[in-house]
Amino acid sequence: MTTPVWDPAQYLRFADERTRPLRDLLARVPALPHEPAATVLDIGCGPGNSTAVLRERWPQARITGVDNSAPMLATARTEGEPTADYVLADARDYDPAPAEPDLIVSNATLQWIDGHIELLPRWAAALKPGGAVAFQVPGNFGSPSHTLLAELRRSSRWRDALGEGATPAGVHEPGRYLDALAGAGCAADVWETTYSTLLLGPDPVLEWVKGTALRPVLTRLTDPVRRAAFLAEYGALLREAYPAGPHGTVFPFRRIFAVGVRR
Repeated sequence: MTTPVWDPAQYLRFADERTRPLRDLLARVPALPHEPAATVLDIGCGPGNSTAVLRERWPQARITGVDNSAPMLATARTEGEPTADYVLADARDYDPAPAEPDLIVSNATLQWIDGHIELLPRWAAALKPGGAVAFQVPGNFGSPSHTLLAELRRSSRWRDALGEGATPAGVHEPGRYLDALAGAGCAADVWETTYSTLLLGPDPVLEWVKGTALRPVLTRLTDPVRRAAFLAEYGALLREAYPAGPHGTVFPFRRIFAVGVRR
């Protein structure tokens, strides 16, 4: 399994589109136990775009962003939400209990963590009574953007360099998250949405996945010539699967959302 090297600038090329699901998630979070001075953890904060949204919603909260990428945190501190605190740590190992949070948020992070559903009882137990855990993850692993990548990675040309370990991401269906949160003592609200996003410019779906799903592959392909060859081959497949229309390229973007409130 390859730990991806993240590129904050590439990720933020579609900042508005990537942030919209978080705003929709937070709209379903009820009042927190200690508003307005709540304690909020943003686990997997990336370049701080999610942390900035949390600051908009809870301007007086004590917010801590947690991420395992130093470049992402550097961007978060300067361009994301400079008034928050930040911790360099892996979500698998980070213990939220000492913070006694009112809210734990994870925005498009859990899909990168194998066995991430096991984190939910630990996160729920760390909450103050009446506190909430809220997360959203992509639900599009059966879409051409991902299936074509997996097939290309396993092809004879790329198998030795990339193999199975290049794309560790994965999620569960909504019912599994509902059951996990209920079992952790939470009143759970779980739903899904498919956004039809209009992407502009040349090879826009390729540019989109360069910021997320393609990161483990790009991390492995360090040789510029081989990287360019892979991107050319994958880009051609994406252009066929997602043809450009008169107003741009329509990219269906399924997301799974969950909010659990500790009883």
